[in-house]
Amino acid sequence: MIANALQRLAGQLVPGVHPVRAVQAVRRLSGGASQQTWAFDVATGTGQGQPMVLRRAADASGARAQGTAGLAVEAQLIEAAQAGGVPVPGVRHVLQPADGLGEGFVMDRIEGETLGRRIVRDERLAGARRVLARQCGAAMARIHRLPVHGLPPLRTAAARAELDFQIGLHRVHGTARPVFELAFRWLRAHAPDDVPAPVLVHGDFRNGNLMVGEEGLRAVLDWELAHLGDPMEDLGWMCVRSWRFGHGALPVGGFGTREQLFEGYASEGGQVDAARVRWWQVLGTLKWGIVCEAMVHAWLSGRERDVEKAAIGRRASEAESDLLALLAPEEEVA
Repeated sequence: MIANALQRLAGQLVPGVHPVRAVQAVRRLSGGASQQTWAFDVATGTGQGQPMVLRRAADASGARAQGTAGLAVEAQLIEAAQAGGVPVPGVRHVLQPADGLGEGFVMDRIEGETLGRRIVRDERLAGARRVLARQCGAAMARIHRLPVHGLPPLRTAAARAELDFQIGLHRVHGTARPVFELAFRWLRAHAPDDVPAPVLVHGDFRNGNLMVGEEGLRAVLDWELAHLGDPMEDLGWMCVRSWRFGHGALPVGGFGTREQLFEGYASEGGQVDAARVRWWQVLGTLKWGIVCEAMVHAWLSGRERDVEKAAIGRRASEAESDLLALLAPEEEVA
């Protein structure tokens, strides 16, 4: 069904190229309850294949998980980011009801590495790791300076509201975690004031959502959690220890330093508030712990029987350890 529907779209995906011969090598890359990702190639009469990706809601209704922007909005954000100089895949087509594929869009497929553990270890990417943190900072600054008035409607996420939301999620699980309670108290006591002018925040800018080549950053992926808010949220999330893939000494994705990230951000006109970055890093670490907690809770309740959920759920204890390290007095942290 997917291949046939894509075949009908082929002419729209490569306009001006005739004849479009066929859609080939259709294969599913990943999937979940709310989204599917498919790779395919469009072969043309010129003999050159065009590599593309379909991002599609898992069912025809296009239902999305709470808090996400939706795939049609995500496509608009990617187009806006591209216009603002952010490295992203080009959007080829936003799905329409007549396409028979539900909600989603087709974009160019960029070659490179996305797996975080390979990005921090692969010797072929050694040169990329020397510049990647600065490139990420620069890309963030470009995202944050995009004109908000030209964007589709998005939710606004302020610091205290996000903290309250995470507390509510944790309470629903009914799990006793003293370290989480300690983090809740610290975050409430140190919550920054709301920013006077919320900006576009990617919401999931981290190692694992980047396409990386030997020269460094090729594309920023997965915009489904984008919203308006504090720009320091993206910088703090990038520094969460879980995205370092075993290279804990390098706080930015396991491949760079905060200084490199901040330098890249400043090079594109961004202004760093290190205290706010730290607050968002603590909240991000807590948020990941609550996500892990939710996964194991879904498995224990029988709603989801995928053993991967239970395995990831055990990582809530890692978040507790990371929180203790973040909240300890500096002189006590090795």
